[in-house]
Amino acid sequence: MQRALSTHLFANHRLTTVWLDRIWNAGIPLVEIFCARQHLDYRDKAQVADLGHWFRDAELKLHSLHSPMYNDMAWGRSGPQSIVTITEPVKSKRLDMVDEIKRALEIAETVPFRYLIQHLGVAWEEFDERKIDAAFSALEEINLFARQRGVEVLLENTPNELSHAERLMMFLDVTHLNLNVCFDVGHAHMRGSIENEYRLLKPRIRSTHVHDNNGADDSHLFPGKGSIVWPRTMDLLRSADGQYPLLLELREVDEMQHPAESARTTFEYLEGLKSPHES
Repeated sequence: MQRALSTHLFANHRLTTVWLDRIWNAGIPLVEIFCARQHLDYRDKAQVADLGHWFRDAELKLHSLHSPMYNDMAWGRSGPQSIVTITEPVKSKRLDMVDEIKRALEIAETVPFRYLIQHLGVAWEEFDERKIDAAFSALEEINLFARQRGVEVLLENTPNELSHAERLMMFLDVTHLNLNVCFDVGHAHMRGSIENEYRLLKPRIRSTHVHDNNGADDSHLFPGKGSIVWPRTMDLLRSADGQYPLLLELREVDEMQHPAESARTTFEYLEGLKSPHES
């Protein structure tokens, strides 16, 4: 499995080419950029142009872009109006949120990438038929806009009642949207069974998010720092080897001086795990 790293690990810092150099120098060939405006301000043409110039000559490849979750520069702390969710039932508000996602997708005109990772709702959101209709309408527009720029939209299994594996498959079946998924290991663990979530989504998995937690909090820990059984999990992920990368989506640790190097050590740990079936 190819190594890939999400810039979520540095999301509290402005994304510069220095961070990208560190990822490449850590032996990681693919990157996912996390669209948080304090990190990558996709509205800032100068920042996007600077990254585009760097990627044109770089060996590091932009694998995917994580769709914006907030439109402010403070992780949504400026108020409820800063939340970006495609399940917003009020059409006028939802159209504003779709426009925000389109602004991020326009990055593909400067730096081509393969996938846009899209949440279906926010954390702990309850199921509601109106939200399914809203998401369908939003995704029709987002998907068309993305395809025109050579990007495929992937839905991510998230910890809510709209987009765990069973509900995602139901959503795709009911709407007939021909979309694939990004399998989030940590979120699956919070549902109680990584194996069940994986097997439901396996035919549609095109990318991954790999991180650890205690089964209750979406803490994006480094693997080995939570309660996921990693030999078993890696056995599952390897069962479809070649179809998707092993993409770490980790949270910054304050005392960690060299996060990209710590990510490389994590890859070595995961890749070195033996299958539980091996003697």
